[in-house]
Amino acid sequence: MIFNRIFLSLMIATLSIILLTIQSKPHYEIYAIRYATLPDFPVSELVADADPARKLDLAMMIWLVRGNSRNILVDSGFYHDRFFKEWHINNFIKPSDTLKPLGLKPEDITDVIISHMHWDHSDGMDLFPNARIWIQKDELQYYAGEGWQSKDTHGGIDPDDVLTLVKLNTQGRVGLVNGDGQEIIPGVTCYTGGRHTYASQYVGVNTKAGTVVLASDNMYLYENLEKHVPIAATLDAVSNLHAQDRMKRLAASPTFIIPGHDPAVMTKFPNVAPGVVKIQ
Repeated sequence: MIFNRIFLSLMIATLSIILLTIQSKPHYEIYAIRYATLPDFPVSELVADADPARKLDLAMMIWLVRGNSRNILVDSGFYHDRFFKEWHINNFIKPSDTLKPLGLKPEDITDVIISHMHWDHSDGMDLFPNARIWIQKDELQYYAGEGWQSKDTHGGIDPDDVLTLVKLNTQGRVGLVNGDGQEIIPGVTCYTGGRHTYASQYVGVNTKAGTVVLASDNMYLYENLEKHVPIAATLDAVSNLHAQDRMKRLAASPTFIIPGHDPAVMTKFPNVAPGVVKIQ
């Protein structure tokens, strides 16, 4: 009888702690911001085994996570001239300028979470002078080292962006995310497993409606999720499908799994400014 009472008391105390933890997590608002368009992009480079003739005007996006006295960007876009020589880009707005309709300046950004080191997601990290830059530890180590030992292991990675990140690290401005399921900021958790790059990550954000998953390029389009098809550019297709399945378990609903480049994001959610929609 005494044991049962002690056990019950412990269970009640544990549940109380869990409930208190859940209740204490901050709720964030999330905005998708389209800063450019990459026209006539082959869908077969986004969705495995898609018809090579299909083309899509690719949405180039970053995401603002706002709340708890923080303004967090997930990915930073690109802006350096070298990329405009290689790619035909339409409707470009410098990523730091896209914040104006939301009443923010580049200096107001407190954190930038880089999902992976591809040029269109990491090149703009130096636009936000007060931000702490978060990246998977293994992603930085690989692309600052072993990734350049072969010409086939750094596709889409710009060497100047790597040097920028290393320099920011020497200035004490880089936070290294050490693996999967790491809550780097209260209510903001980084997950690995998509294998778009060596150690790409996606982000779960706590909102009033539950968890929103910002998949970035670990899920290019809604089509990947709807057809249960891996992204075309992955180091491990099985791992990518497992990541998508996990996103379904993490997110409050499939609606709140946000792909990295689908223009449909801009029509699925309420528009709050040109090129800006509020996800939650």
